Amino acid sequence: MPSATTKFTGKFPSITKCNIDGGKTYKSIAADLDGTLLISRSSFPYFMLVAIEAGSFLRGLALLLSLPFIIVSYLFISESLAIQTMIFVSFAGLRIRDIELAARAVLPRFYASDVRKESWEVFDRCERKVVVTANPTVMVEPFVREYLGGDKVLGTEIEVNPKTKRATGFVKAPGVLVSERKEMAVVDEFGDDLPDVGIGDRTSDHNFMALCKEGYMVHPDKNAKPVPHDRLKSRIIFHDGRLVQRPDPLNALITFIWLPFGFILSLIRVYFNLPLPERIVRYTYPMLGINLVIRGTPPPPPSPGSPGNLYICNHRTALDPIVIAIALGRKVSCVTYSVSKLSRFISPIPAVALTRDRATDAAMISSILEKGDLVICPEGTTCREPYLLRFSALFAELSDRIVPVAVNCRQNRFHGTTVRGIKFWDPYFFFMNPRPTYEVTFLERLPSEMTVKGGGKSTIEVANHVQKVLAGVLGFECTQLTRKDKYMLLGGNDGKVESMYGAKKSS
Repeated sequence: MPSATTKFTGKFPSITKCNIDGGKTYKSIAADLDGTLLISRSSFPYFMLVAIEAGSFLRGLALLLSLPFIIVSYLFISESLAIQTMIFVSFAGLRIRDIELAARAVLPRFYASDVRKESWEVFDRCERKVVVTANPTVMVEPFVREYLGGDKVLGTEIEVNPKTKRATGFVKAPGVLVSERKEMAVVDEFGDDLPDVGIGDRTSDHNFMALCKEGYMVHPDKNAKPVPHDRLKSRIIFHDGRLVQRPDPLNALITFIWLPFGFILSLIRVYFNLPLPERIVRYTYPMLGINLVIRGTPPPPPSPGSPGNLYICNHRTALDPIVIAIALGRKVSCVTYSVSKLSRFISPIPAVALTRDRATDAAMISSILEKGDLVICPEGTTCREPYLLRFSALFAELSDRIVPVAVNCRQNRFHGTTVRGIKFWDPYFFFMNPRPTYEVTFLERLPSEMTVKGGGKSTIEVANHVQKVLAGVLGFECTQLTRKDKYMLLGGNDGKVESMYGAKKSS
């Protein structure tokens, strides 16, 4: 077996010299992560995401305050101490289950926007792909496997208390995987059949790169191009977490400074508008920094004795029905699911809880339509990315007065939706954004020949048609994914209220 103690003193060529365009293929590769496969050389933003999303904003603040010590440790003491400090502050006391969910539901979106083009092209050409990183394996493995197509992650293993299932903040032997420890890990993984290619970005990577048949350096480059998301092995459709922007040190500092002011602003935005009529709120929104864009011609209210309109919209946040009511200038009802009784109580429009029993829900929706207008989001859950989930076909059999409404929103600091967090705070986080935007586009009412009652269409045909129309207006892509798919990926449950409550209780 090769020795794992030789210190390399030579020089490696740049990754741009790797001749992949000549048709050359490699059997195996060992690649560093930060600064190599990723453009960013710092793992601080990703530790910050774990600290906030698996822990709390208070833990994130503690990590930010630790940054001077982390920088001094990295520059003047050791890379190992700097990373151990970030692990301790970010992980200590957290449930390992929460860390795993954050790694699967939050980190991939940020990692995916940071993949470096030159490194990815070499990595993707290899048959056996192994990532060697000082970061905790639990933190990077979901992204490496699902989105980069990696076969194995050789990373730092965190210590977990077997009784409480919580991270202790310390790491298992042999410690943080840097320098010679990376070299030993590569030797243990590959044995005598060492990798064809090794790529890294700093001198602490040289030892494991020297073991490989070819080694290439990935030099820092401010103009380095990221890989388009559609070239990765999986699409980013679902993700969780409150932060919109990657929390590098400056962004994190701005976020924590803004947080108390943003919270006060959100309270003003919510409770100032709450008692006002909808026709007034559309004018107070701009006064409070909320950008409301209304397109199309809102239908008039139903005449006495006639059933109300059924507004079918895609689902971006829990505020969708409220914003539609504001755009219409009048109250409309909406149906909800997995929303607390308190949230329904303080809702400015009538909100009725679905039971998920088809017959019961159909009867309830029909009775609401007899009294007035109703908003339904047939996706059943929100989606942040430009995709539409499968539309439930229940609405199509209940009315032929169907009005599609395209909804979109823009947030630049906080997401107003969550899977693992407390949904009660969703509207407040949306209104904590400095200048949030909501766009509502009213389309023409569905022609009679495209309905179940008037045109003899099946409910599925109508649902698919409305989904396609809305996708065309928004520039989104239709999918057949469902609420269950989203919650299984992001929360580890099927999205039913009893399942989510049981999961939180057991954790």
